[in-house]
This record gives sequence, structure tokens and C-alpha cells, in this order.
Amino acid sequence: MRTIAVANQKGGVGKTTTAVNLATALAASGKRVILVDLDPQGNASTGFGIPRDRRSPSSYEILHDPLLAGRAAQETLVPGLLVVPAVEGLAGAEVELFGAPNAAGRLQAAIARLPAADYLFIDCPPSLSMLTLNALVAAQGVLIPLQTEFYAMEGLSQLLKTVEQVRARQNPSLDIEGVVLTMHDRRNRLSDLVAADVRAALGARVFETMIPRNVRLSEAPSHGVPALLYDIRCPGSEAYMALAREMLGTAAKAA
Repeated sequence: MRTIAVANQKGGVGKTTTAVNLATALAASGKRVILVDLDPQGNASTGFGIPRDRRSPSSYEILHDPLLAGRAAQETLVPGLLVVPAVEGLAGAEVELFGAPNAAGRLQAAIARLPAADYLFIDCPPSLSMLTLNALVAAQGVLIPLQTEFYAMEGLSQLLKTVEQVRARQNPSLDIEGVVLTMHDRRNRLSDLVAADVRAALGARVFETMIPRNVRLSEAPSHGVPALLYDIRCPGSEAYMALAREMLGTAAKAA
């Protein structure tokens, strides 16, 4: 199972949109996929239409008792895709885990008890917190959504530094899965300039596929479905399907 943390401490960059729709696209390609919602806002859970009264056991509970993980993964409308939902109480885990034994390895222990899958995505909160640290310790790769706007690179160096620290101290197998350029607007020259700057700085770590700014991607969560189920022909859905193909192609070359 390839475990991938979807992380960026900057909010509003399309992190959850990427986690939800990339996971859906990979499941549609025949892969078995699990998405762990580790953001107290629970937006990924909402994006799959999981009501708040059906979010137990949640990611909050499996951090405290990994044995619950086997019952936490819920089926979704997408065949082959399971979701471990999040609840607001997850925000309290920051304080509750502080100083606790193996505080940064709780999620890793829980993931070991989840059903078998080809890919497991962890939707991280928009911060470099104890929750994000748990995700980085559990993951093999970090997928970084990066919007093509002026402040795109701000904070990225801090995230990359954190990845290096986790690799050195707790998880030597952790690597950068790739950077996904999101909210790209071809009508805006600045978007192209930022994309070029990011590619110049990070090279092959940046996926060729760019996710466009697309209103259908924004509308889909309010209907409780991924964009690929809401409107499979919209540019956003097509981009995430292309990103899934690119990721699978990269994995095949690496193998």
C-alpha cells in the first residue's frame, strides 16, 4: 500500500479537493483506495456525503485506540474507495497527544489495522501540527498542492524542511510524492509565470498535470459527492483523471 500525505500548511490551496478527487480517480481506474480525513474541519468527509452523525469511529478515535481502525473505514458512493471520517473533536488531539507515549506514531499504528488497499491518502490540516506530523510519520510520500498565485512558494520551504526533519529523525522512507499546481487560470499571465517559477525551482518533482480553477470543483462538495461524480466532463474532473494517470505511470516506471 502506498501511503501519501496530502499536505500544505497554507489553507485554500485545493488540498482537500485534490485528496478527494485524486482518490476518486484512482478508484475509478480499478485501484483500492482509502482516504483518512485528518482535518478537524472534516471537509473530505463532507465531500463524500458522510453525515456528522455517522462519523464514528473517526480518525480522532483511532488516534487514541488503533484497534478501532478496522471499523472506522466507511464505504462511499465510489466503488473501491473507503473513507475514515473526521470530527471536530480531532482539534483536541493536539493537546491530548502532547507528551503521550508514541504521540507522533499513533496514526501509523492505526493504519496498520485498516483494510488492504493500493493507495491510502491522508488529508492533513492546513498547519504543521501534531496531526500533520502523525501523517508524515505514517506516509511514504508527501503530495503538495500548490496554487499558481503570488504567494505560492511562501511556506513551501518550511514544509520541505519539516519533511527533511521527519525523514532524518522518524521516517527515513518519507519522500516527496510530487507537487500539484492547482487553481491555474490560463487567462491570467501571473498563473503561467508562477507555474514556470515553481517548475524551475523544483524540476521533476512537479507533476505535468495542472488543476484549473473550475467552479464545478467548488460546487461538488455542497452536493456531497466528488467532482468526478458531480460532472465528469468538467475541466476539473478531467484534470484529476489525468493526474491519476500520470501518478500511475510514474509508479509503473519506478517499479
